[in-house]
Amino acid sequence: MAIKVIAQRREVKLGKNPGMKFVMRPDLYIPIAEKKVFSEAATHSGISAGVIKAAWDAAGEVIRTWATEGHSVPLPGLGTMRFGVRSKAVAELEDVKTNLITVRRIIFTPNTDVKDELKNTSIQITCLDEDGNVLKRVTSGDSGDVEDNEGSNENENQNENGGGDSSNTNGTNNTNGGGNGGNDDDMGQD
Repeated sequence: MAIKVIAQRREVKLGKNPGMKFVMRPDLYIPIAEKKVFSEAATHSGISAGVIKAAWDAAGEVIRTWATEGHSVPLPGLGTMRFGVRSKAVAELEDVKTNLITVRRIIFTPNTDVKDELKNTSIQITCLDEDGNVLKRVTSGDSGDVEDNEGSNENENQNENGGGDSSNTNGTNNTNGGGNGGNDDDMGQD
Protein backbone atom coordinates (compact mmCIF):
# COMPACT_ATOMS: atom_id res chain seq x y z
CA MET A 1 0.00 0.00 0.00
CA ALA A 2 1.10 3.55 -0.64
CA ILE A 3 -0.24 7.06 -0.26
CA LYS A 4 -0.57 8.53 -3.74
CA VAL A 5 0.19 12.21 -4.31
CA ILE A 6 0.16 14.38 -7.44
CA ALA A 7 2.73 17.19 -7.82
CA GLN A 8 1.51 19.39 -10.66
CA ARG A 9 3.31 22.43 -12.02
CA ARG A 10 1.16 25.54 -11.89
CA GLU A 11 1.37 29.29 -11.41
CA VAL A 12 1.65 30.28 -7.73
CA LYS A 13 0.91 33.99 -7.29
CA LEU A 14 1.20 34.30 -3.52
CA GLY A 15 4.18 34.06 -1.18
CA LYS A 16 7.73 35.33 -1.27
CA ASN A 17 8.66 33.61 -4.53
CA PRO A 18 5.71 33.56 -6.95
CA GLY A 19 6.05 31.70 -10.21
CA MET A 20 5.72 28.21 -11.65
CA LYS A 21 5.86 25.67 -8.81
CA PHE A 22 5.06 22.00 -8.30
CA VAL A 23 2.07 21.94 -5.94
CA MET A 24 1.16 18.66 -4.23
CA ARG A 25 -2.34 17.31 -3.67
CA PRO A 26 -3.72 13.90 -2.75
CA ASP A 27 -4.58 11.50 -5.55
CA LEU A 28 -7.34 8.88 -5.48
CA TYR A 29 -8.83 9.91 -2.15
CA ILE A 30 -12.44 8.93 -2.51
CA PRO A 31 -14.84 8.15 0.34
CA ILE A 32 -15.42 4.47 1.10
CA ALA A 33 -19.06 3.53 1.63
CA GLU A 34 -20.03 2.79 5.23
CA LYS A 35 -21.54 -0.52 4.08
CA LYS A 36 -18.14 -1.62 2.73
CA VAL A 37 -16.46 -0.84 6.07
CA PHE A 38 -18.94 -3.02 7.94
CA SER A 39 -18.65 -5.77 5.32
CA GLU A 40 -14.83 -5.82 5.58
CA ALA A 41 -14.98 -5.78 9.40
CA ALA A 42 -17.41 -8.72 9.27
CA THR A 43 -15.03 -10.65 7.02
CA HIS A 44 -12.09 -10.01 9.36
CA SER A 45 -13.97 -10.74 12.59
CA GLY A 46 -16.48 -13.47 11.75
CA ILE A 47 -19.27 -11.29 13.17
CA SER A 48 -22.16 -10.31 10.91
CA ALA A 49 -22.10 -6.86 9.33
CA GLY A 50 -25.50 -6.07 10.91
CA VAL A 51 -24.23 -6.80 14.42
CA ILE A 52 -21.08 -4.74 13.79
CA LYS A 53 -23.17 -1.82 12.50
CA ALA A 54 -25.50 -1.96 15.51
CA ALA A 55 -22.55 -2.04 17.90
CA TRP A 56 -20.79 0.80 16.06
CA ASP A 57 -23.96 2.94 16.06
CA ALA A 58 -24.31 2.41 19.83
CA ALA A 59 -20.62 3.20 20.38
CA GLY A 60 -21.04 6.36 18.29
CA GLU A 61 -23.82 7.58 20.58
CA VAL A 62 -21.69 6.92 23.66
CA ILE A 63 -18.65 8.63 22.12
CA ARG A 64 -20.67 11.74 21.17
CA THR A 65 -22.22 11.93 24.64
CA TRP A 66 -18.93 11.61 26.49
CA ALA A 67 -17.15 14.04 24.16
CA THR A 68 -19.83 16.70 24.72
CA GLU A 69 -19.35 16.20 28.47
CA GLY A 70 -15.69 17.18 28.04
CA HIS A 71 -14.03 13.76 28.03
CA SER A 72 -11.21 12.54 25.83
CA VAL A 73 -12.84 9.39 24.48
CA PRO A 74 -10.92 6.32 23.29
CA LEU A 75 -11.65 5.12 19.76
CA PRO A 76 -10.44 1.52 20.07
CA GLY A 77 -7.75 0.67 17.56
CA LEU A 78 -7.47 4.29 16.39
CA GLY A 79 -6.72 6.76 19.19
CA THR A 80 -8.74 9.33 21.11
CA MET A 81 -11.21 12.07 20.23
CA ARG A 82 -12.23 15.14 22.16
CA PHE A 83 -13.88 18.48 21.56
CA GLY A 84 -12.11 21.78 22.03
CA VAL A 85 -12.20 25.41 21.02
CA ARG A 86 -9.86 27.92 19.44
CA SER A 87 -10.20 31.34 21.03
CA LYS A 88 -8.67 34.77 21.42
CA ALA A 89 -6.75 35.54 24.61
CA VAL A 90 -7.58 38.58 26.76
CA ALA A 91 -5.80 40.25 29.66
CA GLU A 92 -8.79 41.16 31.83
CA LEU A 93 -11.26 38.86 33.58
CA GLU A 94 -14.26 41.02 32.63
CA ASP A 95 -13.33 40.58 28.95
CA VAL A 96 -13.80 36.79 29.07
CA LYS A 97 -16.95 36.05 27.05
CA THR A 98 -18.09 33.38 24.62
CA ASN A 99 -17.49 35.73 21.66
CA LEU A 100 -13.74 35.10 22.18
CA ILE A 101 -14.29 31.59 20.78
CA THR A 102 -13.41 31.67 17.10
CA VAL A 103 -14.13 28.03 16.26
CA ARG A 104 -15.18 24.75 17.86
CA ARG A 105 -12.90 21.82 17.08
CA ILE A 106 -12.87 18.05 16.95
CA ILE A 107 -9.44 16.89 18.05
CA PHE A 108 -8.33 13.40 17.04
CA THR A 109 -5.12 12.00 18.48
CA PRO A 110 -4.00 8.82 16.74
CA ASN A 111 -2.55 5.99 18.80
CA THR A 112 0.98 4.68 18.28
CA ASP A 113 -0.17 1.88 15.97
CA VAL A 114 -1.87 4.35 13.61
CA LYS A 115 1.16 6.66 13.64
CA ASP A 116 3.46 3.70 12.95
CA GLU A 117 1.24 2.57 10.07
CA LEU A 118 1.52 6.04 8.51
CA LYS A 119 5.26 6.22 9.18
CA ASN A 120 5.82 2.87 7.47
CA THR A 121 3.61 3.61 4.45
CA SER A 122 5.45 4.73 1.35
CA ILE A 123 4.43 7.83 -0.56
CA GLN A 124 4.29 7.72 -4.35
CA ILE A 125 4.46 11.09 -6.08
CA THR A 126 3.47 11.50 -9.72
CA CYS A 127 4.88 14.72 -11.16
CA LEU A 128 2.78 16.40 -13.87
CA ASP A 129 3.30 19.42 -16.04
CA GLU A 130 0.64 22.13 -16.27
CA ASP A 131 -1.20 20.13 -18.99
CA GLY A 132 -1.36 16.93 -16.92
CA ASN A 133 1.43 15.05 -18.72
CA VAL A 134 3.50 12.74 -16.51
CA LEU A 135 7.06 14.00 -16.09
CA LYS A 136 8.32 11.45 -13.54
CA ARG A 137 7.31 9.25 -10.61
CA VAL A 138 9.00 9.28 -7.22
CA THR A 139 8.65 6.88 -4.28
CA SER A 140 9.40 8.22 -0.81
CA GLY A 141 12.75 7.74 0.78
CA ASP A 142 12.05 10.09 3.69
CA SER A 143 12.28 9.25 7.38
CA GLY A 144 8.49 8.91 7.64
CA ASP A 145 8.17 11.54 10.37
CA VAL A 146 4.54 11.95 11.49
CA GLU A 147 3.29 15.38 12.54
CA ASP A 148 2.10 15.59 16.13
CA ASN A 149 -0.52 18.34 16.32
CA GLU A 150 -0.63 18.26 20.10
CA GLY A 151 1.03 21.45 21.32
CA SER A 152 1.37 23.13 17.93
CA ASN A 153 0.26 26.73 17.59
CA GLU A 154 -0.92 27.47 14.07
CA ASN A 155 -2.04 31.04 14.70
CA GLU A 156 -0.06 33.11 17.16
CA ASN A 157 -2.99 35.44 17.85
CA GLN A 158 -5.23 32.68 19.11
CA ASN A 159 -5.53 30.39 22.07
CA GLU A 160 -6.18 26.70 21.51
CA ASN A 161 -8.06 25.07 24.32
CA GLY A 162 -8.68 21.40 23.95
CA GLY A 163 -10.46 21.24 27.28
CA GLY A 164 -7.56 21.76 29.63
CA ASP A 165 -6.51 24.36 32.18
CA SER A 166 -6.61 27.69 30.37
CA SER A 167 -4.73 29.69 32.98
CA ASN A 168 -3.29 32.25 30.59
CA THR A 169 -4.58 35.66 31.63
CA ASN A 170 -1.85 38.00 30.47
CA GLY A 171 -3.00 38.31 26.87
CA THR A 172 -0.24 36.11 25.45
CA ASN A 173 -0.68 32.93 23.49
CA ASN A 174 -1.74 29.73 25.20
CA THR A 175 -1.82 26.38 23.48
CA ASN A 176 -3.38 23.80 25.69
CA GLY A 177 -4.05 20.20 24.87
CA GLY A 178 -5.92 19.47 28.09
CA GLY A 179 -5.13 17.02 30.83
CA ASN A 180 -5.39 19.05 34.02
CA GLY A 181 -6.77 16.31 36.22
CA GLY A 182 -10.43 16.91 35.43
CA ASN A 183 -10.65 20.58 36.41
CA ASP A 184 -11.47 21.65 32.87
CA ASP A 185 -13.01 25.08 32.46
CA ASP A 186 -15.92 25.08 30.02
CA MET A 187 -15.25 28.06 27.80
CA GLY A 188 -18.47 27.31 25.90
CA GLN A 189 -20.77 29.04 28.42
CA ASP A 190 -21.16 32.61 29.70
